[in-house]
Amino acid sequence: MPMMDIGQLSNIIKFKFVELRKFEFVEENMFFKVAILQTRAEISNIKRNIDTIICYMEEASKNGADILLLPECFVTGYELPIPYEKSISCDDEVIMKICQVAKEHNIGVVLTSFTKGKTQPQNTAFVIDKLGKILMKYSKVHTCDFADEKDVEAGTEFKVCNFDGIKIGIMICYDREYPESARMLMLKGAEIILVPNDCGSMKPRLQALSTRAYENMVGIAMANANGDNAGCSCAYSPICWDKNGICLDNTIVLADDVSEGLYYADFDMDAIRDYRRREMMGNTFRKVAAYKELLDATILEPFIRDGQE
Repeated sequence: MPMMDIGQLSNIIKFKFVELRKFEFVEENMFFKVAILQTRAEISNIKRNIDTIICYMEEASKNGADILLLPECFVTGYELPIPYEKSISCDDEVIMKICQVAKEHNIGVVLTSFTKGKTQPQNTAFVIDKLGKILMKYSKVHTCDFADEKDVEAGTEFKVCNFDGIKIGIMICYDREYPESARMLMLKGAEIILVPNDCGSMKPRLQALSTRAYENMVGIAMANANGDNAGCSCAYSPICWDKNGICLDNTIVLADDVSEGLYYADFDMDAIRDYRRREMMGNTFRKVAAYKELLDATILEPFIRDGQE
């Protein structure tokens, strides 16, 4: 057998090195995929609404979503006033049914419903994980006390839960009108804020959601019922410029007002976490000593309204 010269041996070694590199493990970025449902629930038709939820859970699961976000009060339909007896308990069989489907299809879901509070209905969101476990119940803090939600019992705190290693917070509809809502969730560790919604006149509200994402360095997704001057379900990244300071469009997805169906938002969690570690918004250089008026409940003109406590 002829002996190989040094050149031949070197080429074989190079070839084997290239072959080995083909099998090297390349770690991919962690993405959090949110399926955002834009459609309108049927008022007081819980069975039909649950069937709709299950149908979209199955579709979202097939498309690789981690979680399905539904519009506000999709279980009961959003109609007020609602008698206390028509609201559901937090352990109602319809909630348990959704938990079962979540486990079967390995998908999380955020759904809201009018639930039984102490003496009045509450507007409550349930965060359910892929194993069908209820991770968190959150009741809307900023109820619309200027309208029919004056008879809805307000929640008293903002909450964050851990969904597969991602910290999730919830704002329900009118919560997003107040920057304190997103700020509190950020301070409690939220990386992603999910927003069940049912209202119109969305253009300025989209701008506000984009700003909440920017100033708190959190991802935000919002699901709204469709309809003229409504809809516009959306998702925004907190990443508003690259490492060179070049501005980026932080819109991930934006629906029109009338279309129905699922929209998907992929949040690059590794990129978001890297951005949060290096940029200067969020809870970096806040001057908390200057904010004492934020905890003053006094209301002065021009902000005095009927129905204020």
